[in-house]
Amino acid sequence: MFIVTDLDLCFTPATELAARIRAGTLSPETVVENALARIADVNPTLNCFCFVYPDEARALAQQLATEAKAGKFRGPLHGIPYALKDLTPTKGKRTTLGSFAYEHWVPDADAPIAEALAAAGGILIGKTTTPEFAYSSFTESPLWGVTRNPWDLSRTPGGSSGGSGAAVASGCVPLAEGSDMGGSVRIPASFSGIVGLKPSFGRIPFTILPSQFDQISHFGPLARSIGDVCLFMQATQGPDERDIQSLTTALDFTAPLNGALAGRRLALLLDSDRRVWDPEVEAAIRATAEKLAAAGAIVEEVTLGWGKFEDDLWLKHWGVYLATFFGHVLKDYREKMDPNVVALIDAGLAMNAVAFKQIEIDRTRMWQQVQPILARNEAIITGTMCQPAAPIGAADHDYYRIDPDGRYRTLDFTAVWNFLSPCPALSIPAGFTSGGLPIGFQIIGRRHDDRGVLGLGAAVEQFQPWADRRPPL
Repeated sequence: MFIVTDLDLCFTPATELAARIRAGTLSPETVVENALARIADVNPTLNCFCFVYPDEARALAQQLATEAKAGKFRGPLHGIPYALKDLTPTKGKRTTLGSFAYEHWVPDADAPIAEALAAAGGILIGKTTTPEFAYSSFTESPLWGVTRNPWDLSRTPGGSSGGSGAAVASGCVPLAEGSDMGGSVRIPASFSGIVGLKPSFGRIPFTILPSQFDQISHFGPLARSIGDVCLFMQATQGPDERDIQSLTTALDFTAPLNGALAGRRLALLLDSDRRVWDPEVEAAIRATAEKLAAAGAIVEEVTLGWGKFEDDLWLKHWGVYLATFFGHVLKDYREKMDPNVVALIDAGLAMNAVAFKQIEIDRTRMWQQVQPILARNEAIITGTMCQPAAPIGAADHDYYRIDPDGRYRTLDFTAVWNFLSPCPALSIPAGFTSGGLPIGFQIIGRRHDDRGVLGLGAAVEQFQPWADRRPPL
């Protein structure tokens, strides 16, 4: 069956799709068929989906359409197609983690987030690509190859949730799940021109690791609007007793957000240990801050001495993380793995326990530096990425260096905020470069204040010119 893709429907927010389905003016079957057609159109070029489930999606859409006609709705996502990252376990469906080591792994249970999205009436349409073990800002894996940015096919959509970012940005799905251990939701949001939230640690239950005591890992939504992010959060937040660290008090993400700006205090952070910002990125961040100030916010420019040392701390932590959870596969799969992953795992295996534990002392220092800023300001505003989307084939380590003049060149400004994991961090578009590449504006809030950063994001959403732009694909 040949379907002509309805691009307007592809880029319709999930909130509107859900409302139309409830009103009876749109069928889940129509939405799913259109999503499948869009995936068929763009996935051969973007490589954002590694698995698509057309038969299951159609069958569920038919069932949900029948229920809708009878006035029965499973939840806020009734009939809405969504995608899961190929890191998230799905019962009976392959979950490869972008690695030959897990090429044929079929989990026997869903992750809680997969359960929640299905229980809310969502329709899983496919799983999206990730670099091996979600390790990189570039979605290029040994198993699935290169994923491309819909705004510029020579560029990466970011990582490690790059497949999800590209899928949402290109209109395949209105919502996709990502995971964020060092920016893996916010990086693709910035590079792909969409919205991405690292919620407060524990807001969405996270049980997919052997350890239940990891403290840098988050699930988060990728979407094209703040309203859709709220829809996702309402459906997926805890508490959940299976995750001992899940937050025990839920938030009402359906309640109106505070988008008013008058008198709200914000800290603009661009001076961080001589960090080099691309001139167009810095200009866009400053212009957005000026718009916030013009609308009544009190913007204080602050400095923070976080540079390569703090990024290297996170990288050391990340190496131990990978070594702990995936080091066992080296024996059989070393030659088929990404060499950068192998190097990180080897470094993690070589680190001693005392040196690893000492990282917590530096994390404490980092919080002691940020806490006074957040005591007098409700959020820190900055860039998500220091540079626009990087070229395909580059690597994270190409960007992290000290210039002869002492300036620090880096790609992201995301990983360090995972060290302060209770603080939510949002990336929202702040315009485009002269070459048409998206720029992300990052908002870091006070502990557990997810609705606060979303309210500020809603304010940015009102005056930025990006909302109706679509990639040339």
